[in-house]
Amino acid sequence: MAEQEIQSFEQLGQAMGNAPVSENEAPIYEQKLDKQGRAYATGRRKNAIARVWVKPGAGRIIVNGKDYKEYFARPVLQMVLQQPLELVQRSGQYDVMCTVTGGGLSGQAGAVRHGLSQALTRYEPELRSPLKKGGFLTRDPRTVERKKYGRAKARRSFQFSKR
Repeated sequence: MAEQEIQSFEQLGQAMGNAPVSENEAPIYEQKLDKQGRAYATGRRKNAIARVWVKPGAGRIIVNGKDYKEYFARPVLQMVLQQPLELVQRSGQYDVMCTVTGGGLSGQAGAVRHGLSQALTRYEPELRSPLKKGGFLTRDPRTVERKKYGRAKARRSFQFSKR
């Protein structure tokens, strides 16, 4: 048995028994639901972590057992929460239930937005591309820098005094 030389990756794939994969073929995403018919996702921002469940409904958004307008009193934070739903024109079609821990209100609102976007893509995979273009599926990596020894804060020096 003479072994043949493999010249390219396609020949290697055929020798291994794998079907050729086209380079332009996008991965196919499937709907992922739990036993109650909800889509689940985790969102993160700064030190905040949000667990988000999405199901078809009247458009109620519950955060830690309260209505989102009561939990996030500032209109800016309410707007941040609504952004993914408004982008894909699904306001009023889904009930959103989430629990948020850690961080401040701004980080928590960002975490809920990230989790809501992820959960929407799990419920309706075709929404992935508009949400991705809007930048809602990418976790914001910016966090607080740690304090260093010999410094007052992360970078600030102690006050200098000659005497």
